[in-house]
Amino acid sequence: MKDRIILISGGTSGIGLAAARLFLSRGMKVALAGRSEAKGRAAISALDTRHAGEMFREKAKYIMADVSQPEGCERLVKDTIARFGRIDVLVNSAGVYFEQPAEDLTEEDYTRVMDVNLKGIMFLTKYALPYLKEAKGNIVNVSSDAGLRGNYLCSLYCASKGAVTLYTKSLAIELAPHGVRVNCVCPGDILTPMTESQLQAAISREEALQAMASVYPLQRIGTAEEAAAVIAFLASSAASFVTGAAWSVDGGLTA
Repeated sequence: MKDRIILISGGTSGIGLAAARLFLSRGMKVALAGRSEAKGRAAISALDTRHAGEMFREKAKYIMADVSQPEGCERLVKDTIARFGRIDVLVNSAGVYFEQPAEDLTEEDYTRVMDVNLKGIMFLTKYALPYLKEAKGNIVNVSSDAGLRGNYLCSLYCASKGAVTLYTKSLAIELAPHGVRVNCVCPGDILTPMTESQLQAAISREEALQAMASVYPLQRIGTAEEAAAVIAFLASSAASFVTGAAWSVDGGLTA
């Protein structure tokens, strides 16, 4: 996969950034997309390391984009093509987490969650597809264990991620004749900045972390690097006969 072009939404932190680092270490070029320019600059700085004599940051480009807006998705694809000339792999990693009792949900809650978690994936895919078909590339969507089963106080979030999982499977069937594979990963709790903010809000971070980990058969939560490794596998030729799959990365939670 050396010199292939990877576009990652939500690439400035967490799983997306870990995936970018892994792709870069394998000789690929990466476009990182996110809404915050400050986070984008920080992400590129975080990639300021050397591997095999090359600087990661020289093969990585941050592009500011709001994927909750279709025009933002279209502009992101155009900017990626202008910078790199093609797109071989699309990783839809942008997402928001949300907990709320069903009776307290508002239309604003619905719009915020669905626009990022579902609409962003669908429209970024729409605009990237002509280039992915040309490259016979592939797509990896980031769903969730909540896209496979219900979670407490997460009806809206589960609905958004469940939609991502079935969108993945349907799109895989549609694009198979074009040689484009489509898969998703379904992580459980992963130690990312988003999860860390939840832990820091607890009275005791360590006790909260232990409680979070206790429901997993492996007795811990995952790392962004572990989720990224599965994304990289699905994006590679090693997974050439894998499409329409929802890969659990959850320490046995949904077994």
